[in-house]
Amino acid sequence: MNDSLSRLLQRRSVPARWLGEPGPSEQEVETLLKVASRVPDHGKLVPWRFILIQGDARQRLGAVLATAFQADNPEAGEDKLAVERERFAQAPLVVAVVSRVVPHVKIPEWEQVLSAGAVCMNLLNAAMFLGYGASWLTGWAAFDRRVLDALGLNPNERIAGFIHIGTAKETPADRDRPSLDDIVTRF
Repeated sequence: MNDSLSRLLQRRSVPARWLGEPGPSEQEVETLLKVASRVPDHGKLVPWRFILIQGDARQRLGAVLATAFQADNPEAGEDKLAVERERFAQAPLVVAVVSRVVPHVKIPEWEQVLSAGAVCMNLLNAAMFLGYGASWLTGWAAFDRRVLDALGLNPNERIAGFIHIGTAKETPADRDRPSLDDIVTRF
């Protein structure tokens, strides 16, 4: 088995709270996005785009989350608001992968959404191959219109995932994987 397949067999998400500096350089970010963009895209519609959340932008987005969370949970204490403020501040880079379905007579919405999911997976794998830890998350913020508006999403756009990328401070233990006997049938 070649090295690439061996590494893919060991791929593991790293919790965002375990990701720290250093993060990817600008050249590495460009490489990550180029790799992420090399996915099946029926009709060349490019039904996704990226929003980079780095530096001070992580705290600005955290303030948006804390405000929205407090509006919905007025009884929330400072500890819970702090969690929301820090949600995007742990990893040095968060890439919001935005799914944007393009109406098309021949290409169904489902294929376009799957293409955005493939972008997320390519981004995770590219981060691993560059030596970074990464995690694909959504959470309530991915579905909250106030957060989506703050990020500049149009009404027809959705978050496919927030991909948190940085240097792993800890190595997570592997989890149980499904047995192929349980998930494979033959037609």
